[in-house]
This record gives sequence, C-alpha cells and structure tokens, in this order.
Amino acid sequence: MRSQGAMLLAVGMAVTTLVWNVPARAGIEVEVAEHLIKLVKIGRVIVSEQTETINDASKAEKGFTGNHMAGQILERFKKITKLDLRIPNVVPQANLYLALVQAEKDVVDEAQPVINRAGIAFKGFIPAVFAKRVGSQFYEKSGIRLKLTAIDYRNTDNKPDDFEAEVLRMFSDSRHPKGQPYVRSTMVDGQPVLRMMDPEYVGPTCLACHGVPRGALTVGGMKKDGWKDGDLAGAISIILPLK
Repeated sequence: MRSQGAMLLAVGMAVTTLVWNVPARAGIEVEVAEHLIKLVKIGRVIVSEQTETINDASKAEKGFTGNHMAGQILERFKKITKLDLRIPNVVPQANLYLALVQAEKDVVDEAQPVINRAGIAFKGFIPAVFAKRVGSQFYEKSGIRLKLTAIDYRNTDNKPDDFEAEVLRMFSDSRHPKGQPYVRSTMVDGQPVLRMMDPEYVGPTCLACHGVPRGALTVGGMKKDGWKDGDLAGAISIILPLK
C-alpha cells in the first residue's frame, strides 16, 4: 500500500493548475472556506509542535518530512470534520482541499535543507513563515487567497487591508463571541468573492516568541509582543472567488 504522502503527491501532480470551480450554491462556499482555514490551522499547529525538533542543533535528519506533514494533516482533518480526504472524491471539493495539503507538504519538503541542518539552533521555519509560503503556493494553484493577518503584524505581507482591519477590531471587542469567525460576500477588484476571517488566539507555544516581557529579543532577533495566553493574536483571512 502506498503511503498517504505518496498518494497525495500523485493527486497533487494532477491539480497543479487547479482552479476553484465548484458551482456556487447556498452554504457551500462558507463550508469550503471553513475547511480550507482548518487545513491551514492544522498545518500551523504541526509546525509549532515540531519547533523543538526543527531547532535541535545536535542532529541532522529530523524525520519531519512532507510525507509526515501530509499524513498528520489528513488524520487530524478527518478527526475534526469526519471527512477522509484519502477516499477519492469524498466531497465535490476534495481535490481543492488536497491541493492545499499538497502545498503544505511541498513547503515542508522544500525546507528540508534548513530543517535538517546540524549545528544551527534557530532555523526560522516557524508557523508564520510556513503559512505565508503555503498561501503563496496555493494561490498559484487555485486563485484563492489565504493569509495570516494581525493589527500588530511583523511581516508587511500580513498587513491587514481595510476589511481585515475592521474585522480584527471586531474580534478584539470583548462583546464578540470568542472564536466566532466572520464571513461576508463582497466585491474585490470588481469580482464577487466570499471573505472569511477566523480569529486566532495566543497559546502556550506562541509565548516563546510573542510573550513577555514586551520588547525583549527572541532567539530570532525579533521583539516580543507582550502577549499572554488567550489574547487575540490575529486571524486567518481567506478570499474565495465566487462563480
């Protein structure tokens, strides 16, 4: 039996020029946006869990490969959504989801020379970098934009646009139900789109780089943000073209 990663690679080769072409109908776009965001979140969690291994300067081969990433994403996505993407065409948009998983796999594979470099502790392969690279690759395949954004962004690529800034302010309002995403159908560049933002909150693994004391330098040379566990960190933003 072929491994999950090998099967995914075969699918990924078939969707290199994939476009979002599932017919629009009530509710499907929202569900697709939710699932795509979940897949990115799962990948970011996995990278976060692997941080200590990635930054272990004492050994070269870490075992954190694209196949490992893909297999973990598929398993965790199934547990969360009850959808097994290893079953061909389990849902009409399965190939779109698999294209995103393929992008996540490819990003980890492309980072292998850095991940497996011995003698260097901090590698710079962090959840934010992972998500940025995945979003770029997935956009080229699908035309769907996925990005991290925050009011206090570090990378200018994560700077919120007007819509995102408005929603981030709403997320930071104590009256907004914690964890509840926001979705709106609107126009971008003259085209109808569905926009969704899903808030992200500070967890224990975030604090090494973003915690206290505010202004202290991290191992990567960035200033800490002074965040505390449970604070709003930002959001994952998606722009899904509508047909």
